[in-house]
Amino acid sequence: MRNFVILGLVALGLFALAFVGGCGTTESNDVPQDSNPYAAGRVGTDSTLEVMTWNIENFAKRGAVTADHVIDVVKGLQVDIVALQEIENLTYFQQVREGLTGWTGDRATSASYSVNLAFLYPVDGEAQVSAVYEVLTGYRRELPRAPFVLEGTFRGTDFVVINNHYKCCGNNSIDESDAWDEETRRRDASLLIDDFIRTNFPDRAVILVGDFNDELTNSPATNVFQNFLDAPDKYRFVDQAIAEDRQGLWSFPTWPSHLDHIMITQQLFDAHQGGEMLVEVAPLHDLLGQGWSVYEKNVSDHLPVVLRVKP
Repeated sequence: MRNFVILGLVALGLFALAFVGGCGTTESNDVPQDSNPYAAGRVGTDSTLEVMTWNIENFAKRGAVTADHVIDVVKGLQVDIVALQEIENLTYFQQVREGLTGWTGDRATSASYSVNLAFLYPVDGEAQVSAVYEVLTGYRRELPRAPFVLEGTFRGTDFVVINNHYKCCGNNSIDESDAWDEETRRRDASLLIDDFIRTNFPDRAVILVGDFNDELTNSPATNVFQNFLDAPDKYRFVDQAIAEDRQGLWSFPTWPSHLDHIMITQQLFDAHQGGEMLVEVAPLHDLLGQGWSVYEKNVSDHLPVVLRVKP
């Protein structure tokens, strides 16, 4: 008899657990299990081109967890072209690419320590990509990560995105006597890219993006971007206001500093001046709703910078 009582109590307990589980499942239908927290930060529209630059620190530092976050970010923000830096792991990059239905991507291969650049972009849509390739591969001193170029059209208008990851570190001083000084290398990288754009795309709308590892707001004597800043008829950093806003959100909050930039050529000046352009640091940590430490642990120590424009 005692065994029958025990079995009866166990059965009753299992029934109760099943009932509770059933109630939980019913209630969860009100909130989809696959809801995307990043969708609240959507910037994409049907009539605009969106380009996002994002350093995903040592991708993928939490493996599939990081890859899943990247998929959700791209889906949620609904951008067109994603320029990535520090894409070390090809397997997880392929996982991201396969997790974005209707998308594809390319990853460079020449970077030291496999800290490669990459692009993600849709196969069909208003933005059509015609070519992706590396350039200036013979300049490892200036460009340890060769620029990665994407050519495409948006509603029949040509555009070019040049993805970069400049040399890091330094002491905020350009040492002309030391060719391997970090600031000197970054300054010389800017000179090379300036010449490349003028030579190859004099009449095309060019969007220069990436982690440039330096500030736009430095004085002219120490500014590695001074050649661009000295040509306001040709170039414009559209995130300049973000860099100057010391109370705003920057792309590298833990320093804090703003190191990830977007520069346009004069073919896009009218859109910038006419108010048909949005530039912002995407607050992914806030959208995630779990604080900066969780975002940094699982995804990156950088936040993306996004451009939305009508070319």
